[in-house]
Amino acid sequence: MSHANAQLTPTGRLRLAQLVVEDGWALRRAAERWNCSVTTARRWANRYRLYGRAGMADRSSRPSRSAGQTTMRRERRVVGLRVSRRWGPARIAYLLKMAVSTVHKILRRYGCPPLSWTDPATGVRIRGPHGSRREVRRYQWDLPGDLVHVDVKKLGRIPDGGGHKVLGRAGGRRNRKAGTGYWFIHNAIDDCTRLNYSELLTDEKKETAVGFWQRAQAYFESAGITVQRVLTDNGSCYKSKLWAQTLRDAGITHKRTRPYRPQTNGKVERFNRTMVEEWAYARPYTSETERAACFDDWRHHYNHHRGHTALKGKSPADLVPNLRGQNT
Repeated sequence: MSHANAQLTPTGRLRLAQLVVEDGWALRRAAERWNCSVTTARRWANRYRLYGRAGMADRSSRPSRSAGQTTMRRERRVVGLRVSRRWGPARIAYLLKMAVSTVHKILRRYGCPPLSWTDPATGVRIRGPHGSRREVRRYQWDLPGDLVHVDVKKLGRIPDGGGHKVLGRAGGRRNRKAGTGYWFIHNAIDDCTRLNYSELLTDEKKETAVGFWQRAQAYFESAGITVQRVLTDNGSCYKSKLWAQTLRDAGITHKRTRPYRPQTNGKVERFNRTMVEEWAYARPYTSETERAACFDDWRHHYNHHRGHTALKGKSPADLVPNLRGQNT
């Protein structure tokens, strides 16, 4: 690629080629006149004979064939995962065992907009004071068990026969009047490894929350994780004396989020969203019994097989000593 002040710009090349081809100059004389080699003068003269003025422009350095080029089928799979599952470049790359930069370039080449443009909840920025933008503060504890996030997700049950995804909007609205109630899904997430323990329970009373935590703690201990701290929101069950006494007896420090700041407990909040997208509403279910039967299998997939962006494509079980190598 020539610079602006070079002698052999496209205009200079054209003049050199015309002197040789049309005016009959010798190659050596033209080369001396334009201060270039005879080989260079011959190249531009030959291109002028073959292509005329169009041959004076720089050619692309891109090879005609590339053995390592991503196949069209693979590119379509990348775009398909982005459209159907709304995954980012990192997670698509982990699943397909590709470089994240390659997936990012494919998505840009096909005009796929960033997820933050199509869904603000996936963005990493929030509006700050006076309309300015500031980055979200992120943290991760160094060791498993240093901090465990606990929360409850309230989820409506599906009536027998299915909801609106099966019956349509009108049918789902009529069927919902049966009053099937709610699940109170109690979740616990280890901050370091993202290892999860969850249960489908019928309420969020203090006795229920305490019973769930005792079983969750036993699960973490079986995985070789000793819980040091627990972070919850300010729900009534977590402010009870029974909850405080249970953690105190186990030697666990209890921390609570600031009021109206669910971002502080963001890891379990993000798990709630993942659970809803990949299990609760992942496909049409004809009954709550059918959906609940898939819950344990999905949890196993989440803990043992699902690659996490924050874990550089690894699953939680890959980071837990007692679960490592048990991804079956």
